[in-house]
Amino acid sequence: MGASPLRLHVPEPKARPGDAPDFALIRIPKVGALPRPAIDAPAAELGAYANGLIRVLDDAGRASSDWNPQLPADELRVGLRYMMLTRAYDERMVKTQRQGKTSFYIKSTGEEAIAIAAAMALDERDMCFPSYRQQGLYIKRGCSLVEMMCQVFNNEGDRLKGRQMPIMYSSREHGMFSISGNLGTQFPQAVGWAMASAIKGDTRIAASWIGDGTTAEADFHYAMTFSSVYQAPVVLNVVNNQWAISSFQGIAGGDRATFAARAIGYGMPGLRVDGNDFLAVHAVTRWAAERARCNLGPTLIELYTYRAAAHSTSDDPSAYRPKDEASRWPLGDPIERLKRHLIAIGQWSEARHAELAAACDDEVKSALREAESKGTLGSRRDAETIFEDVFKEMPAHLQGQREQLRRSPK
Repeated sequence: MGASPLRLHVPEPKARPGDAPDFALIRIPKVGALPRPAIDAPAAELGAYANGLIRVLDDAGRASSDWNPQLPADELRVGLRYMMLTRAYDERMVKTQRQGKTSFYIKSTGEEAIAIAAAMALDERDMCFPSYRQQGLYIKRGCSLVEMMCQVFNNEGDRLKGRQMPIMYSSREHGMFSISGNLGTQFPQAVGWAMASAIKGDTRIAASWIGDGTTAEADFHYAMTFSSVYQAPVVLNVVNNQWAISSFQGIAGGDRATFAARAIGYGMPGLRVDGNDFLAVHAVTRWAAERARCNLGPTLIELYTYRAAAHSTSDDPSAYRPKDEASRWPLGDPIERLKRHLIAIGQWSEARHAELAAACDDEVKSALREAESKGTLGSRRDAETIFEDVFKEMPAHLQGQREQLRRSPK
């Protein structure tokens, strides 16, 4: 009997431009379906957490899971404010890019809970290795909006002196490692930092974030191996927002198994969480951080969410997905969901929400005026700065080139 011809399988999303959005295959379990395990639970007993979905908030805004972190209302309002401030910042900076004031920008619309809830769950001394959609981490940790804007503009106020692409922030004093355009590098660097912290007997842990597409890179597997073998005190986050630029998550293997399930083969816990549920993200991050701090090793967290905006200002998502797909995402919007919860417990109102939105917009506009006063795209920087911050002790040949530059006509 002759063999059947072989066929190559190329994953395709359920809907393309012109089609109706199709999320019929997404299974959303009931709130509380996965109880909160002890932080020292053996990884081998946590397989259900990699294949389920940890949720705290139901559709009515009620918190009815034992994962509920029991945050005071004041702290919930802080989280809501920072999410709204992050979204206001994003909206304003995209406008500046469209006005030609900067070359590039990336929004985090729909993913604000991932950064803000994590920032509130981690210790402020912990080291973060973010990707380019966690600007909320910087904002929550107290980074100046003006300084962040100056970095986007690459103007005279840019602390990185124009040496990074816009949105690739860095802030050592706030425990924020420089963003890398090749996101996979963040994972092994976070693991290495965590290993060093353990070797020194420090008390700080590391946390890192990459996207679903980056899990197909070798750096992901290097980090998983080292963190598992050496039980590094690190929290490894995969933000599954369904799209890696124009490639849907199935291209990285998301249709075969959850990204959290990749932890099973490495002998570490894998937790899959509703990334648009502020309370769930906070609870899971805190669980993983406590586990790392107790010398129980790493955790891989898959944050299940949706990239509501374009990948960047250079991207047109209407070329590869239905135009209204973002509005049909079954897990909703993180800001609206936390607002609904606060209203449900009698700690918020639509009027107060509108006031806060206006205040956030005013704060961003005020910062923007100050940042723009230092220059926007096309601002000139002294050419002599190319010799700075490269070597601790400048080699003789570079000293000579610098002197030659100084003597040359301006």
